[in-house]
Amino acid sequence: MFQTFEEKADGSKGPERLAALRARMAAAGLDAFIVPRADAWQGEYVAPCDERLAWLTGFTGSAGFCAVLADRAGVFVDGRYRVQVRDQVADVFTPVDWPEVQLGDWLTERLSPAAVVGFDPWLHTVAEVETLRNTLEKKGLSLRTTDNLIDPIWPDRPAPPDAPFFAYPIENAGETSANKRARLAKTLSGNGQTAALLCQPDSIAWLLNIRGADIEKNPVPQSFAILRADGTCALYARDGRADAIRDHLGAGVTVHLLDDLIRDLAALTGPVLIDPKSTPRALADALAGAHVATKDGADPCALPKARKNPTELKGMREAHLRDGAAMCRFLHWLSEAAPKGTLTEIDVVTALEGFRRDTNALLDISFDTIAGTGPNGAIMHYRVTNRTNRMLKDGDLIVVDSGGQYIDGTTDITRTMGIGTVGADERRCYTRVLQGMVAISRARFPKGVGGQHLDALARAPLWADGMDFDHGTGHGVGVYLCVHEGPQGLSRRSQVALEPGMILSNEPGYYRNGAFGIRIENLVAVTDPAPFPGGDAHRALMGFETLTFVPLDRGLIDASLLSPDEKAWIDAYHADTLARIGPRLDGAASDWLKAACAPL
Repeated sequence: MFQTFEEKADGSKGPERLAALRARMAAAGLDAFIVPRADAWQGEYVAPCDERLAWLTGFTGSAGFCAVLADRAGVFVDGRYRVQVRDQVADVFTPVDWPEVQLGDWLTERLSPAAVVGFDPWLHTVAEVETLRNTLEKKGLSLRTTDNLIDPIWPDRPAPPDAPFFAYPIENAGETSANKRARLAKTLSGNGQTAALLCQPDSIAWLLNIRGADIEKNPVPQSFAILRADGTCALYARDGRADAIRDHLGAGVTVHLLDDLIRDLAALTGPVLIDPKSTPRALADALAGAHVATKDGADPCALPKARKNPTELKGMREAHLRDGAAMCRFLHWLSEAAPKGTLTEIDVVTALEGFRRDTNALLDISFDTIAGTGPNGAIMHYRVTNRTNRMLKDGDLIVVDSGGQYIDGTTDITRTMGIGTVGADERRCYTRVLQGMVAISRARFPKGVGGQHLDALARAPLWADGMDFDHGTGHGVGVYLCVHEGPQGLSRRSQVALEPGMILSNEPGYYRNGAFGIRIENLVAVTDPAPFPGGDAHRALMGFETLTFVPLDRGLIDASLLSPDEKAWIDAYHADTLARIGPRLDGAASDWLKAACAPL
C-alpha cells in the first residue's frame, strides 16, 4: 500500500513540546517564534524531517502555521481545516481563522512595543517576511532571523530524503531541456537579467526533465538551480543525488553540492531574477549581503510549465482514461459491497488503490485518498486512520477524493456516492454542487479571464440556496508532478489569466459539519480560442476540455432542479464516458457502467 492509516502526529505531546520551545525562545531573547508548515522549498507537502508544525502541535493539514508567544500559541488555518485542527491539537493551542485574521495583526494585538519576533529565514519567503515586517514595524515590533528552534528539541527527527534523481523521458515531456532553457534564457536576456534563481522543485523538474522521490506522492527533486541568460544551468542538490542523471542533463547543466549554493550566489553579477513568493529569505539575504542586484518577478518556469504541450496533453488524456477505468471498476465493486453493511473507510481506500494497481501502470497515488463517510465527509481534507475509521451506513454519503501518479500524467478525481436510501436534503445539496461543476464545464470565456472571474459560476447554484464552500473551486495540476500546481487556479484569489493547455480541477463542494460532505471533481484543460457559433465573428473564446470520465451518482441527482441545458450536459457526459471507458471494461463492470451512464 502507498497509503497507511496510522496517526501521523500526536497532539497529546503538544504541551511538553510547547514548553521546551518556549525555553529555547527565552534563551534566544525572543518574545515570539513562528513555526510554519513550509520547508525550504515552500511546497505544500513536506518531507517527514520538515513536519515541524505537526510535531509541535499535532495538526497535520497541508497549510497553516503556529505563532508561539510566552503565554499563548495560535495555530492559523484556513477554511479547509477548521474542523480538523480542533480535533488534532491540545488545548494549549488556540485555532485562529486565517486569512481572515492576519498574523501581523494578531501579533501586534498581543505583544508589547519593542517585542522581538523570531523566524527561520529558510522557511519563509521574501514576500511573506516583508508583509509581516511592514505590519510589525508600524507598531514598534521587530523581526529577527534565527536558527530553527524546533530542530534542537526534536530528538528523533527523521533524516532528509536521499533518493537519487531520475530522468523523465522525452517521449513524455514533449520538449528537450535544452530547448526549454533556451526559451527562458531568451526572455531573461531580453529583460536585462543575467540569471534566475529557481527555488521550486517542480519548476526545476520540468525545466531539466527530471523527477525525484523526495516528497511522498509528489515526484519532485529537492534542489535549487541557477538558470543563466546564456541557457546554461547549475543544479544544487545534496551529495550524490544527481549523479545518475549527469549524462541525461547534458553539457549545459552542471551539478553542485547544495552547501555551495550561497557561495555561488555571492559570485553572481546581477541583476538576478528572484520570485519573492517562492524564494527563501535566507537566499535573498545571501544575495543582498554580497551586493548582488536582484529583480523581483514570477518564477520563469511557472507559466511555461502550466501551458501543457501537445505531448503532455496526450499523455494526460490517456492517464485519465486508464484511471477512469480503474475508478469505474471500483465504483462497481462499491455498489455491490456497500449494501452488505460491512465496509469501512479503510476498506474503501484499500480497494481503490488495488484497482489502480491492477492497471500495472501506477507509480504512486497522487495524494492520500480522502474517503469520508457521514460526518467525516464534512472534513474537507480528511485522512482516515485506524482511530477515525468509520463504517459505511445506510443513508450516508461517502466522499472519495483520490488520484494516481502515472508516467504520462497525474490524476485527481472526486465522486460522492449515496449508501442505501439517502434523504431528500442530501440529494438537493448534491444537485446544487453538481450544477456548479456543470457550469464550469460549460463555460466559455475570452482571453484575459482568470480563475477569480469564473469561480462564482460554481457557487451560484449553492448561493441561490443559501450555501457555499470554504475552498477554491479548482487548482492547477502537473504532468507526473505535483497534483497541486500553480500559478493557475479557479478561486476568488486567482488572478492569473487562463491560457490554452492549462489543466485545472473543477471541484465545488458542500460540507455540513457533523452530518455529511459533498464534492464532485473532474479535471479540465483550457482549450484553444475558437469562434463561438452565433457570436461575434471576431471574438474567439476559450473553454474547457473535460479529461475525467467517470459516472456521477444518478441516484443522488434531483432532476427536477436541473435546467434542460444541465440535463443535456449530464446525459452527453455520461454518453461520452460510456463510449470512452466502455471498451476498457468487461463483464459485470461493463454492465454496471451502461446502467450508470443511462440518460436522466
